[in-house]
Amino acid sequence: MKLITWNIQWGLGADGIMDPARIVAHAREMADFDVLCLQEVAANFPELAGGPGHDQFALIAGLLPGYRAVAFAPLEFDDAQGRPKRFGNALFSRLPVAQALRHTLPWGAAATRNMPRGLVEAVVHAGGAPVRVMTTHLEYSHPALRQAQVEAIRELHRAACAREATPREDGPGTYVRRPGAVSAILCGDFNMRPEDLTLHRLAEPFGDGAPRFVDAWRALNGDAPHPDSACIVDQSFAPPHCCDYVFVTEDIAPRLRRVVYDVDTRVSDHQPVLVELDLS
Repeated sequence: MKLITWNIQWGLGADGIMDPARIVAHAREMADFDVLCLQEVAANFPELAGGPGHDQFALIAGLLPGYRAVAFAPLEFDDAQGRPKRFGNALFSRLPVAQALRHTLPWGAAATRNMPRGLVEAVVHAGGAPVRVMTTHLEYSHPALRQAQVEAIRELHRAACAREATPREDGPGTYVRRPGAVSAILCGDFNMRPEDLTLHRLAEPFGDGAPRFVDAWRALNGDAPHPDSACIVDQSFAPPHCCDYVFVTEDIAPRLRRVVYDVDTRVSDHQPVLVELDLS
């Protein structure tokens, strides 16, 4: 299974050109990916740099025939003409999707600029067993908001594992029990550096036996520093650093084969991350 995660900055490159098609083309150059997870996808936001006034969720889905699109825009409202404006995450899978879920993450009060955040999840069949793939983009401006969101993600994972361990009455129609999975992949832009204690909290054990999350880079590279994934060109916000990660549950961590940060491309302000697992 090959997965790429990427904060695409609505397709705006370091050269000032806004072109989501370049994102898809470069991802294909990186790997014949099974799953593509994107953050900062926009629809009808012409006021953003580059003027993404079209629906990028639909545009990118059209560029990926044969892939199932699962999107979630936690930020959504109508403009003056009643046209929906949306901003969020999208997951594209050519593996069969047994179930798709969309989760709104906590959004507390903070004086700094902030916005709603969410997590999109799909149970996909990769080889011999299903796996939950989740992608998210956590709060940028306020540590307390990120902390609450990390706790919510941990609870989402714990609850998913508990559901798999609990016999449940089946039923017709909407009550048909859909396949879930204990094994999981969590990826995205976490807006935290590797040393951040809140990021470390993601990888702490669970008291009820749910498999904990493991940083895929650390699993394969030990204490080697994470490659930079943001602010490589534009350092007006911060020096180059890593804030984009892939975590996998400890039960599938031994199946990791490689993790690659592409630090060279400039078609976004973040760098894409490729992870490959043998899930056969």
